Amino acid sequence: MLDVCDIHVMKPLLAEHGFHFSKAKGQNFLIAKWVPEQIAEDSGVDETAGVLEIGPGIGPLTQQLALRAGKVCAVEVDNRLKPILNLTVGEFSNLEILWDDVLKLDIPALVKEKFPGLRPMACANLPYYITSPILTALLEAECFETVTVMVQKEVAQRIAAKPGTADYSAFTIFCQYYAEPEILFDVPAGCFMPQPKVTSAVIALRVRKTLPWQIDNKEIFFRTVRASFAMRRKTLQNGLASGFPELGKAGAAEVLTSCGFAPTVRGETLGIDEFAAIANEIYRRKQNG
Repeated sequence: MLDVCDIHVMKPLLAEHGFHFSKAKGQNFLIAKWVPEQIAEDSGVDETAGVLEIGPGIGPLTQQLALRAGKVCAVEVDNRLKPILNLTVGEFSNLEILWDDVLKLDIPALVKEKFPGLRPMACANLPYYITSPILTALLEAECFETVTVMVQKEVAQRIAAKPGTADYSAFTIFCQYYAEPEILFDVPAGCFMPQPKVTSAVIALRVRKTLPWQIDNKEIFFRTVRASFAMRRKTLQNGLASGFPELGKAGAAEVLTSCGFAPTVRGETLGIDEFAAIANEIYRRKQNG
């Protein structure tokens, strides 16, 4: 098996195929072998798993996943990598590469087609510039057991943040609504070629089988969350009045009071259960006209 993390092996190979790193595609390839090994190991992938990999690049993580999984389906948007991936991962009979943009695919349909009888998992070293849309697509697909990804460390911290902290955001709540996050380990910039300007981190999102909160209307819930964080420096009353103009300030205050909150409460201090209570009260009022 070709050591794709050995710079002395890969640099001449890339040059031979006239491959240049694309800044636009956020390409930073791993040159530290322990990183893909540890991602694959910590992800819990085994022969019972079907793994969707996003952006295999030159194949370091792909190799490690294919050594462990029942099947790997890797989605790569950069056709220039075809001859290189043929050399680095072409030997694996349990690997299929789709030359496509994952954001244009029907992920639940793809998983159903490619992984019958296997535990569906997602694993990726995500390009920084499309981390949020890809994570959103993977979680909204609601068809994976776990989603294990390498992202910028600050993004991992935001996903795993607790209420009342600086990193806590609407995206935190979105991710934690669908999954329980755990930051596994950091990956220094020196593990990549070319080196990014930031530290990365690997985070596992264990997708919830059932929601531990009663949420009457998902759309109203997320609208409530977005409204709360859209005006972060202001009170939740102001955020709700802006996000739900039909409530107005007085209506927003009534909603908060009926849920046991002071009108001065700030959204970034509340957990999902508290947002659920507020969203359910707004939904009840809408239903009752």
